[in-house]
Amino acid sequence: MNERQVDLAHTVALGSIDDVDHHEVQELLDTEDPALRAAFIREIGQTREALAALTSATATPPPATLRTRLLAAIAAE
Repeated sequence: MNERQVDLAHTVALGSIDDVDHHEVQELLDTEDPALRAAFIREIGQTREALAALTSATATPPPATLRTRLLAAIAAE
């Protein structure tokens, strides 16, 4: 895969794809080259796994007062 294809796989994994990129992604998925298609799909999967691991590693619980503040804000409306 070239750098642009890797970037597209990351964009798909992040869920931030636009119409222009969507067309390129569809071309990659429809390609006659099964190795390229498999590499692209594998890159998306690996990126999603890395993002999930990062999310788990950096997750922090919300402050104890958050629920109270949210309920007060909702009641104020």
